[in-house]
Amino acid sequence: MSPILMAFLGGLVTWGVTAAGAAMVFFFKEIKPKTLNLMLGFASGIMLAASFWSLLLPALELSVNSPVPWLPVVGGFGLGGLFLFGADKFFPHVHHVEDEPRGGISKKSRDTIRRSILLVTAITLHNIPEGLSYGVAFGSVGTVDKATIAGAVTLVIGIALQNFPEGAAVSIPLRRDGHSRLKSFFYGQASGIVEPIAAVFGALLASSFRSILPYALSFAAGAMIFVVVEELIPEAQNDSHLYGHAATIGTLIGFMVMTTLDIALG
Repeated sequence: MSPILMAFLGGLVTWGVTAAGAAMVFFFKEIKPKTLNLMLGFASGIMLAASFWSLLLPALELSVNSPVPWLPVVGGFGLGGLFLFGADKFFPHVHHVEDEPRGGISKKSRDTIRRSILLVTAITLHNIPEGLSYGVAFGSVGTVDKATIAGAVTLVIGIALQNFPEGAAVSIPLRRDGHSRLKSFFYGQASGIVEPIAAVFGALLASSFRSILPYALSFAAGAMIFVVVEELIPEAQNDSHLYGHAATIGTLIGFMVMTTLDIALG
């Protein structure tokens, strides 16, 4: 099976899990804040561990013999963060459920651009680096000693695990705001549709231009870390003084789960 096809299938899996999370709207109208903080913390831990074990470590291995070993890792990482920073500024969206729209959207425009679309846009931006990450991982198999199919599949599993709460975090708040269950589910699952596309692009890039592999791996890691620090952790820490250390505990558990998967399967 070609790396591109494997990346596409991996994208279908993570999209499917996002849809499964969004389907929680048919059973619940709201998520308890403490539970949401725990879920978002878990997603943060998964992404942090995946960024290091599955992306930065192989990138460093590829860069050892280059004239400036740190440049591909640091440069690619910085470019990934810069890409998400630009997307964050360019695309109108909301960061959190209670926020006003960002990205140049005025209060007047809020009447014409529905809040649901803005929320889905935010989660979709999150999913781009996730799809890129395992797409590049599949595309680098056979080039990097530590890049294996098992490692790429592990990354897919880790991303899928954290996509479940993300799907619920879109659909359930939309239901609470008055949307129908079906519409809330539709928007929730739609936020994951970009992952198969990004995965195929990442696999094409990695398999066609081997020389930029360390940059591509580090780019995906930088983009994922930006999402964690800019979006997930602040949202997970929302009202943390009321709900204890749920977000921190979730982050630690997510990191341990992804690390265990990577070591056991990778």
